[in-house]
Amino acid sequence: MERLITLGLILSVGLAAAPQPAEAPAVVVFEAKKVASPKGAPYGSIRIPALLATVKGTLIAAAEGRDKATDQAGNDLVFAVSKDQGKTWSKPALAYEQGDDSCNNPCLVQDAKSGRVFLFFQTFPAGGKEFGGLPVGPKDPKGNRLKYVSSDDEGATWSKAVDVSAELKPENAVTCASGPGVGIQLQKGRFAGRLVIPFNSQDQKRNFVNWVAYSDDAGKTWKRGQEVPQEANLQLNEVQVAETADGSLYLNSRRWKGTPLRKTSWSADGGATWSKAADDAALPEPTCQGCLLSATVAGKPAVFFLNPAGKGRANGTLRRSDDGGKTWAESTLLFPGPFAYSSMAKVGADIGVLYEPNSNSVVLFRTITDTHLEGK
Repeated sequence: MERLITLGLILSVGLAAAPQPAEAPAVVVFEAKKVASPKGAPYGSIRIPALLATVKGTLIAAAEGRDKATDQAGNDLVFAVSKDQGKTWSKPALAYEQGDDSCNNPCLVQDAKSGRVFLFFQTFPAGGKEFGGLPVGPKDPKGNRLKYVSSDDEGATWSKAVDVSAELKPENAVTCASGPGVGIQLQKGRFAGRLVIPFNSQDQKRNFVNWVAYSDDAGKTWKRGQEVPQEANLQLNEVQVAETADGSLYLNSRRWKGTPLRKTSWSADGGATWSKAADDAALPEPTCQGCLLSATVAGKPAVFFLNPAGKGRANGTLRRSDDGGKTWAESTLLFPGPFAYSSMAKVGADIGVLYEPNSNSVVLFRTITDTHLEGK
């Protein structure tokens, strides 16, 4: 077991380059060659992890099962659940498929009071591509659509899909994409209980923006907030949000245009409006998704951020902020070597990480033990 000690934050982790420790091994959740598609053959690729810890302690993992290793390849949405804090996982199963159409960017959130879990995603018509000249706006059924399925039994079964394109897709958007990763439910202040799902969308000129969808009635109806203001040469793409100590929202986004740094913004009104997007000079960006988690450390709220911080998609690095993402108190290299998309959840006293070891074929789970995290 390698113990990394950085400015008082103690994290016990198994290094990717070293043999896995018996007490905290990485667990395979999805492996393409072992997950059968509805067509009867194994998937050609498994990517884009999403991880949710329910209020009952169940872990739900979701990902794209792809016919081949491209973004729109007749993708289905697959899932697995764990009842023992990620030590073992159920056999992967199908959450949703739409024939030869592609389902992309799984994004999970739960309404704590009802227990209902929502899995947001978007669809592309068979043969349609993100940059393939799809129809603009929410009206054309042959365009990119925004949908969700839900579960009332801890992810065991999933509902029929609900299309929310009319409510959420902007009139000028060619495509929209949730997350990927997770949404959140606000815990503090006047918007407590609000469900929030982060999105990006692009217009016909391939200009990307961020915004969030939110619900104040436990997911019965959804509204779209305003776009995050941005300069033309600073554009935002794949995105996650976290709640800060005062109930504000912190947004952290992959760049589409601009310097190789993460893009950030804040909202004081539950995601309805946002501050102007800016670079975070402390967060290098190798053009990849990153993930966020709000947690309690030594009795105080904190925001964790995890992304590959090396050249290319490598060196998964966990950072901790004690001021809502404005500065980063600590930075710890957790996953040396190849590391790509990821999703985090609070797992007892630990942080659970569902991640891609920069591979199209496998998604892994590992717990990070932090002796300062509360909730054991």
